Amino acid sequence: MAQVSILVVIALIFDFLNGFHDSSNIVATMISSRAFRPRVALGVTALAEFCGPFIFGVAVAKTIGHDIVTPGTITAEVILAALLSATLWNILTWYFGIPSSSSHALIGGIIGAVGIGAGLRAIQLSGLEKVLIALFTSPIIGLVIGYLFTKLVFFLARGASPRINWVFKRSQIITAIALGLSHGTNDAQKTMGVITLGLVTTGYLTEFQVPTWVIALSAGAIALGTALGGWRLIKTLGGKFYKIRPVHGFSTQVTSAAVILGASLVGGPVSTTQVVSSAIMGVGSAERLSKVRWGVAGNIAVAWVVTIPATALVAAGLYLLGTRFMPVLMAML
Repeated sequence: MAQVSILVVIALIFDFLNGFHDSSNIVATMISSRAFRPRVALGVTALAEFCGPFIFGVAVAKTIGHDIVTPGTITAEVILAALLSATLWNILTWYFGIPSSSSHALIGGIIGAVGIGAGLRAIQLSGLEKVLIALFTSPIIGLVIGYLFTKLVFFLARGASPRINWVFKRSQIITAIALGLSHGTNDAQKTMGVITLGLVTTGYLTEFQVPTWVIALSAGAIALGTALGGWRLIKTLGGKFYKIRPVHGFSTQVTSAAVILGASLVGGPVSTTQVVSSAIMGVGSAERLSKVRWGVAGNIAVAWVVTIPATALVAAGLYLLGTRFMPVLMAML
C-alpha cells in the first residue's frame, strides 16, 4: 500500500510541475499581447484544463500506460524511477527558464528505467513508435499550420481598421479555453496513464482501465500547477521570439489548440511546449522571416533534443539506486 501511495504522490507532483511548467505555453501570448491580465488568463485556462479529460476521453492515457510497455514485465520501482527523472528535469529547466518538454522527459524516463530494470524487450516498439512520431512531427505541423493560418488571417483582415486588434484580443478568451481544454486532455492523461500502469503492475487493477478518481486527481493537479503559473517560462515564450501582438496571440492559440486536440483524440501524446513554440515561430514568420529570433529557437531546440537521452540516463541511475535503498525505505514505512 505504501509503495502505491508513494507512486501516486510522485506522479501528481510531476503532473503539478507539468502544469506549472506548461502554463507559459498556454497564456504567454495572451499576456504578452495584453489581451488579459495574467491571473485572469491563468485562472481561465486552469479551469479548462481540469474539464478537458472529462470531455474528450483518455485515449492518450492508454497510449502512455498500456501501449509503450507491457505492465506484467515491469515493477513499481521502474515507474518511480521514470517519474522522478522527469520531475527533476522539469524542476531544472524551470529554474533556468528553458521551455523544455515534460512529455519528452517522461518518455525518456520510461525508456531509461524500463531498459535498465526490465530490459528493452519490455518496451513495445509499435507503441513507442507511435509516441515518437507524435512528439517529433507535431512541432513541424504546428509551424506549418501557424504560418498558413496567419497568412489567411492577414488576407481576410486586409484593409481593416486598427479596431481589428480589439477583435483579436477578445477572441483570445475563446482560443485560450480551447487551448486549455486540449492541454488538459493531452498532458494530464500522461499522468493518468502512469498511475494506472502502476495500479496494474502492483495488482490493484486487473486490467488497464483509468479509474475516475485518477482522472480527477490528475486533472486537478495539472490545473493547480497552471493556476500558480511558471513566470520564468512565460517571459521566454512571450517575448524572446519577437514582440507579440493580438493577431499573433490569436493565431498561435488557434493553431496550438487544433494540433494538440487533434493528436489527443487519436491517442497521440504531444509536447505542448513544442507545439506552442513552433506555432509562435510559424505565426511570426508569416509576417516576415526576420521577425523571429531564430537563435532563441535554436537554444530551445537543443533542449528538446537533449531531454530524452538525459532523462533516460537519470532514470536508469535512479532505478539502480532505488534497488538498493527502496527496501530500506519500505521497511521504515
